[in-house]
Amino acid sequence: MNALLIPLLVPIALCAMIFGLRYLTSKERMAMIERGISPTEPRRRSSRPLQTLKWGLIFCGAGLGLLLAFCLTNYVLMTPDEKAPAIYFALIAIFGGLGLVISYVFEKRYEEKEKTNQQHRDFSLAKEENLHS
Repeated sequence: MNALLIPLLVPIALCAMIFGLRYLTSKERMAMIERGISPTEPRRRSSRPLQTLKWGLIFCGAGLGLLLAFCLTNYVLMTPDEKAPAIYFALIAIFGGLGLVISYVFEKRYEEKEKTNQQHRDFSLAKEENLHS
């Protein structure tokens, strides 16, 4: 009985959620218009390469963890199926964390590079101002 209801209820719930979100958004916009506030379209966020790098490394780490766990459980350890989920969760967490650490190192290098570039720009602007004075 439950297995029959899932394919029926999930699309209905999804449509209801989308309708509810659209309804609330339009109510919010109408309230803004009534108060005299211009309801501008939300601005698109600019590209954030470091955030994208972080998520990419997390997913790559989780994928590597899954692959390694699969290889370990099926070919090396040949453990019973009851103990296999512990290995999967552990390796996903380890490699996902490793991806975050790698992302942190890249972000620090990027920030230091931006800082030195800003210092060079400030120095060259000050130098130009002294030449023109």
